[in-house]
Amino acid sequence: MTRTVGLLAVMAVAFIVLGVAGGLEASAEPQATDSQEQVEGRTDALVEELGRALGMTPAEIEALGMSPAEMRRLLAGFTEETVVVGSRAQPRSATESAVPVDVLSATDLVSQGAGDLKDQLRTIIPSFSTNSQPISGVSTVVRPAMLRNLAPDHTLVLINGKRRHRSSIVDWHGGNGVAFGSQGPDISAIPPIALRQIEVLRDGAAAQYGSDAIAGVLNFQLKDARAGGSVELNTGMYRAGDGESTRFAGNVGLPLGATGFANLSLEYGNANLTDRSGPRRDAVALIAAGNGHVPSDRPQAWGDPDVDDDLKAFGNFGHTLPAGVQMYAHTSYARKKIAYGVFFRNPNTRLGVFSNDRGRTLLVGDMLAANGMGSADCPTVAVTGHVPDPVALRQVADDPNCFTFQELFPGGFTPQTGGTATEASVAGGVRGFTAGGFNWDLSGSVGMHRTDFFIRDTINASLGPMSPNAFDVGRNSQRDVSLNVDVSHAVSERVNLAAGAEWRDERFGLRAGDRAGWMVGPYAAQRFMAGSNGVFAYSPAQAGTWSRHNVAAYGDLEV
Repeated sequence: MTRTVGLLAVMAVAFIVLGVAGGLEASAEPQATDSQEQVEGRTDALVEELGRALGMTPAEIEALGMSPAEMRRLLAGFTEETVVVGSRAQPRSATESAVPVDVLSATDLVSQGAGDLKDQLRTIIPSFSTNSQPISGVSTVVRPAMLRNLAPDHTLVLINGKRRHRSSIVDWHGGNGVAFGSQGPDISAIPPIALRQIEVLRDGAAAQYGSDAIAGVLNFQLKDARAGGSVELNTGMYRAGDGESTRFAGNVGLPLGATGFANLSLEYGNANLTDRSGPRRDAVALIAAGNGHVPSDRPQAWGDPDVDDDLKAFGNFGHTLPAGVQMYAHTSYARKKIAYGVFFRNPNTRLGVFSNDRGRTLLVGDMLAANGMGSADCPTVAVTGHVPDPVALRQVADDPNCFTFQELFPGGFTPQTGGTATEASVAGGVRGFTAGGFNWDLSGSVGMHRTDFFIRDTINASLGPMSPNAFDVGRNSQRDVSLNVDVSHAVSERVNLAAGAEWRDERFGLRAGDRAGWMVGPYAAQRFMAGSNGVFAYSPAQAGTWSRHNVAAYGDLEV
């Protein structure tokens, strides 16, 4: 399989050779039977090939003082899958790694029928799991992804070897309970077409990377080609009117000067909801009793949510300076709107809206009592056989001081909720090596993720008939900033020393939603439920910003 080997991987492999330059014997020198001209010819060819790979001139390669054996050892790695996870040493082949690492190529992803990266990984990696549970609260916006059945934030996610920022979603409903309380990155924000390969460390690496690597490590390597590109168009459906989806993706590589590259990827898609619901017994009974306002015997959808304007953009950049110093950066932007329905609100039995005694009588609001003006002596509306007493119901409708929510929703209602998720990030740095064989890397990153929640087709029952039917629920936001310095030195082929430090600042925020979505209205005293029904809006008492920062240092000896 032909692979595009990027400057990042090439330079990293080169560091190994440079770190031990002068310390290895030229065990693969040309045979004595070769003429001097043949030896020089092969050496010149190696110099030219290595120079093209590293973006350096032949003179710069010769100035490094590498022997032909060292140059061949470096170039040998071009035909193997190199990985950077599981070791502080410089990149090595997957077969040389001391830990279990799976390497997935772009072809492996394309061969899957799914368009979402999480679904692609689920079908390829046995220890990776993600699910799509209907009516999963905020977990529907960012589906939890788990490695080795551990929480999403127990898997370290890297982009080009740099830590990915977390999403703003704190799971409380998804992942079959495993994800409760976790806050992992949104892997779905990465377009598969942007990836060159994925490295999966299928073992705990907390001692090396920290507690967010208890389950393992996922390292997504972005494409770094200087030319070429690809275009994808996928469309499909489960059946007519169910789950129609369309996805367009494109990738292009562009040169930046003589030794740089810009690799750009874009994806845009839409997906309609899927519905695997069956008839609800209460809806069937209401329709059989003559309630023609119930939309159908399946008043709530049960399946995947509706996804609108799912935009993902990634850029990967690199440029090699003289003496092999490399500048690198990658950036991303993603935005999508998720919408899904929650449970059907029965017009006779819904607690705090239509009834408070399980449907024996309707909940009738008294406007005079709500305004402190006495009582309207509203009639009691009994419900028999799923049918409210028509005479009493008419009396309520004719009295301007009395009401029931059946006047607004005679067939009940199904709230629609969801959120608009937006994320952006940039990471970059500079890396190189010294004449003494030390490899260094200075980098920084900033990433943000926010989710603006909404709910519509619902009410705040405690506000009475004047309640709005759509609410801004509020916003979750997460911002991560980090600065890193790493130094390593290959003492020998089997011994590597590494040290480094990191400063990280994390900030999580909640913004309050509409006042009508969280307030306790005047009808709460009459046992009408307060807050937007289905999902309460954040109140000012809940809103705020919380942050933490830490400084860490590490030392590593690998034998």
